[in-house]
Amino acid sequence: MRKIRDMKRLFLAFYRKLEETDTRFERYLKSQIDWNNRLTAITGARGTGKTTMLLQHIKEQHGSHPENVLFVSLDNIYFSTHNLYSLADDFYSLGGKELYLDEVHKYPAWAQEIKNIYDDFPKLKVVFTGSSMLQIFKADADLSRRVRQFQLFGMSFREFLIFEGLLRKSQTPFSFEEIIENHVSIAQKLNGDITPLPAFRKYLQYGYYPYYREDIAGYGERVLQTFNAVMESDLPNVEHIDFYSINRIKKLFYILSEMVPFTPNISQLSQMVDVTRISLINYLQLLEKSHSVLLLKQKATGIRQMLKPEKIYLQNTNYSYALSAENPEIGNLRETFFFNQLQQSHKVTYVKQTDFCIDGKYYFEIGGKNKTTKQIKDLEHAYLALDGLTIGFRNEIPLWLFGFLY
Repeated sequence: MRKIRDMKRLFLAFYRKLEETDTRFERYLKSQIDWNNRLTAITGARGTGKTTMLLQHIKEQHGSHPENVLFVSLDNIYFSTHNLYSLADDFYSLGGKELYLDEVHKYPAWAQEIKNIYDDFPKLKVVFTGSSMLQIFKADADLSRRVRQFQLFGMSFREFLIFEGLLRKSQTPFSFEEIIENHVSIAQKLNGDITPLPAFRKYLQYGYYPYYREDIAGYGERVLQTFNAVMESDLPNVEHIDFYSINRIKKLFYILSEMVPFTPNISQLSQMVDVTRISLINYLQLLEKSHSVLLLKQKATGIRQMLKPEKIYLQNTNYSYALSAENPEIGNLRETFFFNQLQQSHKVTYVKQTDFCIDGKYYFEIGGKNKTTKQIKDLEHAYLALDGLTIGFRNEIPLWLFGFLY
């Protein structure tokens, strides 16, 4: 009887969430996932919409009160007296077919138990979400042969425009190659539907996390609260790191926020944070994994990939506004936006000649609309990504257009 009663509570909480789930706006990743996989992992930073995306999929496929589908967050009080495997066993015995598990990083033995569930219940589909720091393929259990992994990034500029009702939902992304080859005609068409520059300014300030809609005035504070939650909750759960190290990582982040884009002097920075060089490199990698910073590195393989980054940026422009007492430096915002939007599906590396190299082939300088081509005139496959342009010309491309990559 108690087992049925506990399961009923989980279902009632699940149904409440489904009834409150809005399906009018969907994140880009939802259509890219093959939801028929037996085991699917969705990772991403806090606040990007992983939970909502799961609930939208369930609601659209099964309605608001499915009997053989269950969604549960692993920080639910239920797991103080039950384990994950027993939940799956009980659900399966009641005819369960699809189990959706949210925030698995908050459950200590998630990897081993999910592996056991996969092996022991062959007709049960499992989808789980977790922190962007989760290393699925290095977890305690061997999940690499079983799981399909997808990563959710924050909203692109294209998604922000749709979310704001300024752009049709049917407007699909453009590939990087489409943009550099056909940017004039693409921009002309889009300018018939939107006025991009005013919306672009808003996006830089508050458009990366979907929750901005709840309170734009308090959005900056919410962004910093999200960062603190990642550091104080997600990071210890995933990396088993101590309180001293967490404080040092937070200190490093706030120091970097005042210096970006920052060309790091590791010895000087380690002294400022009061840690060893090795610890500092590790902390930078954790900040990158947690989607707090972007590390621009040289094109390298093997052990060279572990060397210090050539430049450091905050992960998105919304962080810059949240951490700045005044308006952030515009050059930093432009470069951060470009790096952020490209890194979702392209390799962004450092070169001496220009600001960025994309996929080892394309060279980009970022700037305002009056920037000249002097710096790139001798380079092949070289372009300017320029702020303040509505429509470009030849190798001068509007910066905002790179917000249509996903």
